[in-house]
Amino acid sequence: MASLHRFPMKSTLGESLGALDVDERGVVGDRIWSIRTRENKIGSGKSTRRFAAVPGLLRVRARTTDAGVRITLPTGEELLTQDPLTGPALSGLLGRPVTVACESNVSHFDDGPVSLLGAASVAALAAEVGAEVDASRFRANILIEGLQPFAEDSLVGQCLRIGDVLLEVTMRSPRCVMIDMETADLPSQPGNLVTVGRLNNACLGVVARVAAPGRVRVGDALLA
Repeated sequence: MASLHRFPMKSTLGESLGALDVDERGVVGDRIWSIRTRENKIGSGKSTRRFAAVPGLLRVRARTTDAGVRITLPTGEELLTQDPLTGPALSGLLGRPVTVACESNVSHFDDGPVSLLGAASVAALAAEVGAEVDASRFRANILIEGLQPFAEDSLVGQCLRIGDVLLEVTMRSPRCVMIDMETADLPSQPGNLVTVGRLNNACLGVVARVAAPGRVRVGDALLA
């Protein structure tokens, strides 16, 4: 594995780690928190039946600490998700009333619990747009080296062993306009989505369910 990532708050940038614990739900601590709108929709960069576009949310980062999940605002101010003052502070930043909620019976995942992306696929996109593309735009849990561009598509339907974990790849990962947007310290990059559409039918990476839990570490081999 080239790198491993966890995103404690839905639709924000997260943290790079040397190892990930994976249970039946997915990566432990991944997308466990979300912003909720007044309509109780999950804050996102897009609007769907479950999600509501919340401009400015993508500029926020989140990471896990001993004290809990800590949110970093664009100003550098840090807030804990469980602090009752965090909701009002985020409401002021985002310009609309929001609350902070832990996942309950409504999943925060878009298409599935674990996301995988080939580093070569990101490189192929960058070559086509003629600019560096940061892989963190795609919020994949597992970034894989050693595959050909878009070769992860061929893994759909297969079971993969990575470290102690067994994953069943269930689908390609469809992309949306979020990959073009300003994200924390990454500037907006219009054209990414159009290019992914031209290169690979608007899909980049794959999604998997957990067949057997365990631990994945940077450097673990992918065994199909």
